[in-house]
Amino acid sequence: MTVKDILNCITEIAPLQWQESYDNAGLQVGDLNAEARKALVCLDITEEVVDEAVAKDCNVIVSHHPLIFRGLKHLTPETYIERAVMKAIKNDIALISMHTNLDNSYLGVSRVLAERLGLKNLHLLQPSITEPEVCGSGMLGEFERPMEDVDFLNLVAKTIDSPCLRHSALTGRKIQKVALCGGAGVPFMTDALKNHADAYLTADIKYHDFFVPEGNILLVDGGHFETEQFTKELLCDLIRKKFPKFAAEIAETRTNAVYYFVRN
Repeated sequence: MTVKDILNCITEIAPLQWQESYDNAGLQVGDLNAEARKALVCLDITEEVVDEAVAKDCNVIVSHHPLIFRGLKHLTPETYIERAVMKAIKNDIALISMHTNLDNSYLGVSRVLAERLGLKNLHLLQPSITEPEVCGSGMLGEFERPMEDVDFLNLVAKTIDSPCLRHSALTGRKIQKVALCGGAGVPFMTDALKNHADAYLTADIKYHDFFVPEGNILLVDGGHFETEQFTKELLCDLIRKKFPKFAAEIAETRTNAVYYFVRN
């Protein structure tokens, strides 16, 4: 079994051509033809994740976010990115990242989040023009029964295991139709409004974005890591189902760079 086999099993549901033009998904470090012994799956690649891979004898790391996002002009110990790349090369570890191609897959990041929340009748929030049934951004779904807005916020916080949520003013309306996008999904807020969603869950919402709904939708910022965290299970499950005898596991290293202080 090779590194290429692992890459191919994921691109079956998220072809690399689905990634955005600014992205850098795919093999970042290593040889596609090299033998794959064991894989470590994570959301972000850090030095600590590479150390964990070394300790667990994993020679492949599969991440959601690319470690190398922009071009590297040199490889020195100057930044955590360069140090992680150097450490991966030194230990003969291949690095694979499945980013916006997985974001844009119907079977990808947003679908997993929607399923965790218990949403049904799932559809892409912004389908692509060329492949609208399988490729696009965000997800739109419904709860079997409407719930109070406060109950919805409690459900979101519990599902993503967050101590707090940022949100717009409560609308006072029941929440049944929900739009969401794991990670930074502010550009698709207009799609949520056009689809008459009762709530839109995403991350990285700026201050002025909270004014946009004008009471027409409950806007919820669940955090970037928090709304994408289930991608780790998705990637690991894809590998395990395709190769039942191959060892793949989720990294134990915390990679969420954001911490919360909750006032007593």
